[in-house]
Amino acid sequence: MAKPIRQISRGVPNLKEEQDKAIDEILKALADNKEAVLSFIELTKELHEVSVFDSASSLLKQRNDVGVIAMQQINQPAVHNIIKSGFGLFKFLGAMQPAQLETLLQGVTLGLKRMSRTGEKGKKQSIWKMRIRLRSPEIRAAMTTMVDFLEGMGEAFLKNREDHK
Repeated sequence: MAKPIRQISRGVPNLKEEQDKAIDEILKALADNKEAVLSFIELTKELHEVSVFDSASSLLKQRNDVGVIAMQQINQPAVHNIIKSGFGLFKFLGAMQPAQLETLLQGVTLGLKRMSRTGEKGKKQSIWKMRIRLRSPEIRAAMTTMVDFLEGMGEAFLKNREDHK
């Protein structure tokens, strides 16, 4: 018959052996990733030369003061307006069909290009030439579009005025 186990001895790892094992693992990982480690060291050197670490360290040491200043700047009415306007812009863009937006932006781009060419030339146009140009299909389409745009804008203004009463 077998002898009963009465004493269990746990092997306590030696601290020196654990450290040696950890160092071996680190050296193996460094050797396996030599190029990445060298690139990281080069990057770190460049960041040190431009004092990024000094600036970051100073910023962290003064984090409470910096946080107070940042919160004061964020709490300005202008920043609130920017945030609200940004949400409004995203809502506006989300309401438009992509094809509509593309057409509108192409029209604005072409209009600005032509306007800048006219501004560069600096030529004045007579009223007679302007009258003749008003008959062109492009200008008639733009004028019709602008009148529809103004009508829609006026409708929104009137509705907004009624809602505030």
